[in-house]
Amino acid sequence: MEDELRIMAVAGNLGYGFPEASLRNGIARKPHLVGADNGSSDPGPYYLGSGKSLIKREQLRRDLGLSLKAARDAGVPYVIGTAGTAGAQPHLEEFLDVLDEVTRRDGLRYKLATIPADIDRNVIKQAIREGRVKSMGVLPELTEQDVDDATRIVAQMGTDPFVNALEAGADVIIAGRACDTAIYASLAAWRGFDMGLAFHMAKLLECGAQCAVPLAANDCLLGTLRRDHFELEPMNPERGVTPVSVAAHMMYEQPDPHHFYEPEGLVDLEHTHIEKLDDRRVRVSGSKLVEMPPSIKLEGVKLRGYRTITIAGMTDPRLLAAVDQVEARVRDDVARLTAHDMKPGEYELNFIYYGRNGVRVDQRVPHLAHEIGMVIEAIAPTQELANMALSLARSSFLHGYFKGRKATAGNLAFPFSPSDLVGGPVYEFTIYHVMQVPDAAALFPVTTTQIG
Repeated sequence: MEDELRIMAVAGNLGYGFPEASLRNGIARKPHLVGADNGSSDPGPYYLGSGKSLIKREQLRRDLGLSLKAARDAGVPYVIGTAGTAGAQPHLEEFLDVLDEVTRRDGLRYKLATIPADIDRNVIKQAIREGRVKSMGVLPELTEQDVDDATRIVAQMGTDPFVNALEAGADVIIAGRACDTAIYASLAAWRGFDMGLAFHMAKLLECGAQCAVPLAANDCLLGTLRRDHFELEPMNPERGVTPVSVAAHMMYEQPDPHHFYEPEGLVDLEHTHIEKLDDRRVRVSGSKLVEMPPSIKLEGVKLRGYRTITIAGMTDPRLLAAVDQVEARVRDDVARLTAHDMKPGEYELNFIYYGRNGVRVDQRVPHLAHEIGMVIEAIAPTQELANMALSLARSSFLHGYFKGRKATAGNLAFPFSPSDLVGGPVYEFTIYHVMQVPDAAALFPVTTTQIG
């Protein structure tokens, strides 16, 4: 039985870039597995709905080409999760197309495993009927109509599908939507290491060197897992990890820094101990996994409408003092002028002010800003209607009257021409729920192919 596993994260998101020297340093440490995440729900519902990727093809080609060749030269598995930002079938296909391009260019040979994450809607409906689907607290309880209305639905796989791919002898694993930790904890699950430690280490690896000082999601981090602890070390000699930086990272995107959930159960950090080894390394022990019935998170979106926006600035102090009244008049004008095409409930008109509570509302600050940047957003059932609503709102605000107005020129300054920017389709999350499953791997079939 092995005494340790060395796992290297290439970056927090493949495509963010990383120093080639860091990659070389990591490979020189002879890792047992190289991993990378390529997506998240953080960029919002658009990417799942549209099937498009946040990371541009040129970014992915660079990062994937360098890291794939390094992993193949080292002869170790390369595991990538949430391919193409949202991890649905279109994203997986686009990612595999780039993979094929760099594979052919570099003349590589390997056994490829692909793991899709799209979920059969009938499976979800059956789980709803059996009471196995629960809200995560933000959205209402899931209905079968929500499932039918969704444009696309994926589920976050845990370690089991990755373990199946490793058991099948895969050299490269490309997965759809996956828990970030599963990428890095799967080898530990296969080899029988403590999964409390493995998941905690994976939680730190998933963001690249973000737990380092200086932090950087676009750099490499090495985790060394042993039977009763793990060690962390950035592969860039200009960075280091400290007990504080590692502990602080557990507050990143977590409602509770002492506990986090994975499909396999609850990871308990109540008794975790973090010890400084030197200026660049720490040792972590005491993390535990409390096993629970397996569950997976569902993510689904539906089309909400189409967006058009304009960006403008204003400095007239009289206008700034009356901006709420002007906005109200603009809303009335748009409702009146679009009445023959849309009812008020069929479109949205949003005014976002930067410099005056655009990001943070603070009633304790009574003074008036001396300038405000504004975004007007219109969302409507079609792009043409959104364009019309935005155009009417923009012209009404530009020329609208307010008490004390002296200028006859426009109220707004536009940084761009054309001023109206077409945003395209708008999606919203309607499924963000947890589904209990009898088998955490059965929904994620593994397909292997010999490449090259």
